Amino acid sequence: MGVGHYENFPVGSLALPRALRAPVHAIYRFARTADDIADEGDASPEQRLAELAALSDELDRIARGEAPQTALMQELAAVIERHRLPLAPFYDLLSAFSQDVVKTRYATFAELIDYCRRSANPVGRLMLALYGETDAKSVAMSDGICTALQLINFWQDVAIDWNKGRVYLPQEDLARFRIREEQIAAGDAGGPWHALMMKEIERARAMLAAGAPLGKKLKGRIGFELRMIIVGGERILQKLHESGGDVFHQRPVLSRRDWGYMVWRALRAK
Repeated sequence: MGVGHYENFPVGSLALPRALRAPVHAIYRFARTADDIADEGDASPEQRLAELAALSDELDRIARGEAPQTALMQELAAVIERHRLPLAPFYDLLSAFSQDVVKTRYATFAELIDYCRRSANPVGRLMLALYGETDAKSVAMSDGICTALQLINFWQDVAIDWNKGRVYLPQEDLARFRIREEQIAAGDAGGPWHALMMKEIERARAMLAAGAPLGKKLKGRIGFELRMIIVGGERILQKLHESGGDVFHQRPVLSRRDWGYMVWRALRAK
């Protein structure tokens, strides 16, 4: 899953094996730092890209076997060495965050999926690498889950992203349903908005369902955590569906009751 999903879904929680919590937190701190560089504060695009490039330079140092210069990356380097993690997912994350600085619209769904491939899927692949599950089938299911979670986050955050100057709904879909961006600006969920959102919700649901068997394939605590994440994604999609995709008047989030349901479902599905 992408960094933005961590408000909804557990990250390195007590459900994870104790030995994995520290490395998961180190990976999260790297991703959260890079995401904040791209998205927070008042820095210019040039400054943001320069800071992200500096993180990429630190990865280059790790790749060359040299010591990174910052405490953040020194901690990450130790985790990468100890667990023999691939560097490609970290570079992919930086590529996606750099893209966020300069790209605010996506012409096609395929373009959006390519972004998810770099913004969300790397986190799942790193989790699998930590757990030692790197077979092609597991990776494919993880990619499906992570991409779905990223899409779910986009759909629930349409209004929030608009205020940041971004629209992740594909332009081709807006055109197909004859929705202009002025409707997003006005917070108007009328007309064909419902039909558009139902299409996008079903896309995310199909991807999540395709990856869901991984929650049963992975054993122990990490499987339990993943099943909770999957059920959490399903709950947000259900809330989106029940609202008719009206994210302007009530952004769907997980309640305390939802979390109890997630635990129950995750235990029952093992």
